[in-house]
Amino acid sequence: MRRLDIHLAKDAASDTVMRAIKAADPIDYVVMETEQKDRSLISVFMREGTGQMLMDNLQSALEGRKDWRITVLPIEATAPKLDDVDSEKAAKSERATREELYSDVASGARLDRDFLIMVVLSTIVATIGLNSDGIAAVIGAMVIAPLLGPILGFSMGAALGDFDLLKRGSVTLAVGIATALATSLIISFFLPLDLNSRELMSRAEVRLDGLALAMAAGGAAALSLTRRQGAALVGVMVAAALLPPGAALGLFAGSGEFSLALRAALLLALNIASLVLSALIVFRLRKIRPRKWIEQKNATRAVWLNAGLSAFFLVVAAILILVLDLGAKVQIG
Repeated sequence: MRRLDIHLAKDAASDTVMRAIKAADPIDYVVMETEQKDRSLISVFMREGTGQMLMDNLQSALEGRKDWRITVLPIEATAPKLDDVDSEKAAKSERATREELYSDVASGARLDRDFLIMVVLSTIVATIGLNSDGIAAVIGAMVIAPLLGPILGFSMGAALGDFDLLKRGSVTLAVGIATALATSLIISFFLPLDLNSRELMSRAEVRLDGLALAMAAGGAAALSLTRRQGAALVGVMVAAALLPPGAALGLFAGSGEFSLALRAALLLALNIASLVLSALIVFRLRKIRPRKWIEQKNATRAVWLNAGLSAFFLVVAAILILVLDLGAKVQIG
């Protein structure tokens, strides 16, 4: 369930707001007076998944004004219990509002000191784990790697046609990957490269099943976000597609193994394209789009552009993988 608190002035617009609330068939609503003169607070209790249309209608009714605010609050439980909803409404109830999703994604795509510190620490753990063939260390690095946020930020920015969010996500992701590469490159000068490590050498093998992993990770991340479910596990899946290849790339490049570094770089680029493409598809299928018609057209163009470029890159890469047999086990010596 969700509670929408609408703060607004008591004038002609408040009548329009009340009509929109009643038309949305809420569980309940209450109108309260405030200490501020000629203002009111309307609390509306909605089933989960039914608040987006009301949010859109309210924003349309109040557009152009600056004396209002809508706050969305989750409700864990209520008594007496509500009647069970049918299967169609139950499916809709799994969806969060666009505004909630945007808030979550924008926060996760923020580039700050904590993000950089976590990238450096996770890269150190991943680099040492890869070189020592320690799968536990590699998994631990993926658990703490904060790379889910910028991927979702870039994808949702494209889905909404929001250039600011798209730019923020892409910049945060680029800085995160660059930080991981720089960290692993520095470590390579102090850590003798172990080409017998299976964990390390597997990141120089570019296979189609790796692309399937990245596609699944991106889709699962976007789906868990829209359903307001925990993103910890899918965050590990996303990190699995990005952090180990990035750490391997830095290790290989710093040790002079440039052919292996190119393979790791290709794997990293393919995984990024796969993550973005699958997240875009899920956002589109879940109808995550702007409220206004003209913004929807711009968002559609952005989605098709990014999806088309990603798909073209993946098709070309898949052909190269098959023709050049890049997925074969790497033999050294």
